Amino acid sequence: MKSSLPAAPAHATPMPDAARRDEDGARERLLLVGLRLFAEQGYAKTSIRQIGLAANANVASVSYYFGNKAGLYRAVFWGAASPLSVPGAASDAAPDAASFSLPLLFERMLEPLKSGAQARLWIKLHRREMIEPTGLWQQKINQGMLPTHAALVALLCERLGIDQPDDEVQALATLIVGPAVHLLVNCEVVDILAPQLLQGADAVDRWCGRLLANAEALIRAERRRRQAGAASPSPARRSSSSARKSPAAGASRAATARSSQRTSGRSA
Repeated sequence: MKSSLPAAPAHATPMPDAARRDEDGARERLLLVGLRLFAEQGYAKTSIRQIGLAANANVASVSYYFGNKAGLYRAVFWGAASPLSVPGAASDAAPDAASFSLPLLFERMLEPLKSGAQARLWIKLHRREMIEPTGLWQQKINQGMLPTHAALVALLCERLGIDQPDDEVQALATLIVGPAVHLLVNCEVVDILAPQLLQGADAVDRWCGRLLANAEALIRAERRRRQAGAASPSPARRSSSSARKSPAAGASRAATARSSQRTSGRSA
């Protein structure tokens, strides 16, 4: 079921400095509870009243801090949760092409996994957004995924020494990020199969090293494939060359042709 988030109301209460400081912790509680309820129930089935009660905050505080329920959902989805330590806003930003690198790519992709249980909720929220879209998933694709893919493809073209990407380069980019996406989307499965593999920041950093080694191996294999293809003649050229270099093959074809002619003459 597809729905779209309403725009923030024009009369939304401005957030003064005191609100940004969140002295009583209401804003942080709203973000934490909003993350949990939106992830578990979805946007449509979660009410402001539910969030306020669970966060022990006045319902009006949602409007005060975020404008409306949609504003709170956006803040949770994009990870704009200071002082909440759910990452996302930085990793969803379009990459700087000048500083883009494979180590940075994997570091940014796996950063959410370092936040433990909160990260699992944040990832669950993104999975729910994929199947119950409000419009933010398409924004995430346009603002984060597409620029990141384009930067990775450009890097691969440079590493392979080609000017324009072909389908094999596009496929290579997909193969490189695929394992990282698997860790993010299926982190709860990994937690069951081998929980130690994702426990703590050091474990996540080790995954970044594994992913980098895997990516470099894929790039080397693709470079060798291209070099071998450039050094080998095409099948058509090989066939033509083989015919020219084989007198026996030519004589055999001539004998076959003469035999066919004699057979045709007798039949006539």
